[in-house]
Amino acid sequence: MCLSIHFTLPQQSHPTASTIITPFYPSISLDILIASKRSPVGENSQFPASNSCTCPFPEGGDKGSNMSNVGVRLHIQDRYVTMDNGIVQVTLSNPGGIVTGIRYNRIDNLLEVLNKETNRGYWDLVWSAPGSKGIFDVIYGTSFRVVVENEDQVELSFTRMWDPSLEGKSVPLNIDKRFILLRGSSGFYSYAIYEHLKDWPDFDIGETRITFKLRKDKFRYMAVADNRQRCMPLPDDRCQGRCQNLAYAEAVLLVNPTNPEHKGEVDDKYQYSSENKDIKVHGWISNSPPVGFWQITPSDEFRSGGPLKQSLTSHVGPTTLAMFLSSHYAGQDLVPKFRGGEPWKKVFGPVFIYLNSASDGDDPLWLWEDAKIQMMNEVQKWPYSFPASEDFQKSDQRGNVGGRLLVLDRYASKDYMPANGAYVGLAAPGDVGSWQRECKDYQFWTRADEGGCFSINNIRTGDYNLYAWVPGFIGDYRYDVSITISSGSYIEMGDLVYEPPRDGPTLWEIGIPDRSAAEFYVPDPNPEYINKLFVNHPDRFRQYGLWGRYAELYPDTDLVYTVGVSDYSKDWFFAQVPRKKDDNTHQGTTWQIKFILNGVDRRSTYKLRVALASATLAELQVRINDPNAKRPLFTSGLIGRDNSVARHGIHGLYWLYNVNVPGAQLVEGENTIFLTQPRSTSPFQGLMYDYIRLEGPPSFNVKDEL
Repeated sequence: MCLSIHFTLPQQSHPTASTIITPFYPSISLDILIASKRSPVGENSQFPASNSCTCPFPEGGDKGSNMSNVGVRLHIQDRYVTMDNGIVQVTLSNPGGIVTGIRYNRIDNLLEVLNKETNRGYWDLVWSAPGSKGIFDVIYGTSFRVVVENEDQVELSFTRMWDPSLEGKSVPLNIDKRFILLRGSSGFYSYAIYEHLKDWPDFDIGETRITFKLRKDKFRYMAVADNRQRCMPLPDDRCQGRCQNLAYAEAVLLVNPTNPEHKGEVDDKYQYSSENKDIKVHGWISNSPPVGFWQITPSDEFRSGGPLKQSLTSHVGPTTLAMFLSSHYAGQDLVPKFRGGEPWKKVFGPVFIYLNSASDGDDPLWLWEDAKIQMMNEVQKWPYSFPASEDFQKSDQRGNVGGRLLVLDRYASKDYMPANGAYVGLAAPGDVGSWQRECKDYQFWTRADEGGCFSINNIRTGDYNLYAWVPGFIGDYRYDVSITISSGSYIEMGDLVYEPPRDGPTLWEIGIPDRSAAEFYVPDPNPEYINKLFVNHPDRFRQYGLWGRYAELYPDTDLVYTVGVSDYSKDWFFAQVPRKKDDNTHQGTTWQIKFILNGVDRRSTYKLRVALASATLAELQVRINDPNAKRPLFTSGLIGRDNSVARHGIHGLYWLYNVNVPGAQLVEGENTIFLTQPRSTSPFQGLMYDYIRLEGPPSFNVKDEL
């Protein structure tokens, strides 16, 4: 039985607002929330009291809600365009479409006034001609027009058109940036349409996003999730004399920060990355007056790589990002490449920039709670009805798919099992599992319920494959027949059956098949290189320098895991990285899995399943009972550019290898599998394992073998 919570949200009064919260998000009691607003700072609050943090929240502040009935007004000047609805005022350059100012509550400009106007709020991308280095490009419009102007809505367009005279100088895209302000809305929307016409030059696009740089004198407290929020260092703390550079440019050790409480901490923007499915709302809270600045992404459909793709969020600056495309935690596989004059068009967004404020005596963390409620409201309104571009399909132009996914693993159960919690999605037609590397088109994902039932709604028209993967089982599912979505359609798929890879009974297994290495041993960081936020935190893998702990734990010999004795949560290091030697060079490592077989069918074939959660310029070699065998039984070759170790991820892209093990290579008694990762040019090369399983031949009884 599904429960819905009905309530009216504050401030948002435009006619498309929905007041129904779906069960996909945690329930929040407004009575409790409103009562909690009165908690003084430092009491019953995670927010630091003013005497323990340099971002105090002085008294004062209002929400500006008394202006919610004012119509939207547009002011056009030679160099600027301003949208104003009485709550928020947004100023953009004309015709560039750069956000130069955001006025809200008692702050004339939320954006960093010390920056040049071109370095405050902007769309940008990184592009390259094939084989060339990436070029960073802030997208300046060359033409401005008003698309919609009435008391309920203003929508502005800033376009930059490409022509052959720009070849090699500008990315071969027509780009139309849109900004929308609605009556009664405490914030504004932005989206863009990118188009590459047929026979235009080849190019790659490595990244595109929206960037907002806020005032450092006001925005000190950052929130990315309920358990990832804190007072942040200043950008000045990353300057020479206040920090020490670490292994790569993004990571610094704060040695003389403005706030002494931050001394000895590591700052690195990648510590605040999240998976696409979790990047719904993040942002900052200012100190005077108490104001929140939040980036809300109501849908993942326009982001690349599916629900598990990791991206940047907010970080020291104070900076807030809306990431649409990036190669982070994936490498070149997630870089769209356009060849042979391929035409392409895609709508990125809209995303919502939401602003809120606290009243006298309010707990400032209420701003985060309120932002989460607003996020749920935006999710319910998706797809929005108000964007004027015909390229953004509205709800009645889209279709829906539903069904039930079952799992058949005859060695786990003779019956069909519901795919409880399965990730089920539609993405561009491709091979099994291709969705995680798909980066040009749209994707639509949901989670199956405990009975395996799923419903994917508001799918853009087009041709798709249906993909899925099920936590607890290895491999990927794909429905082999292409699915065509038309406007207003509902396709009932009925019962679908996923048969995960399986040849025989499980002899032993290591880990949990969930595409993550989080269940394995993640060490404490070097106490000289910590981020206090992640001390005793579930995401302990986000600490800096954990790769160096391997050589400290295994200074001379490598990891040895004994089936039936060892505990993978304590005895299996989360990443197989090179060992650093005394001369500061690195060497490859060989891990061992020891196990006993009481009987062996030497004429049959056993199966070793190795699921990897990440790979970075690494190689997996498998040998059986002979570590010195010249040729390994299996090698993956050089794979992966995830860089998950350096970027504090616990996974990147998923790899599954199925290795045939001849029974003749096994012996009765103790056997050893040697897993070698020989590549060692960098400390960040390596593998993260998701799950390892050895299967016996189909005809063997497990009790006879173990």
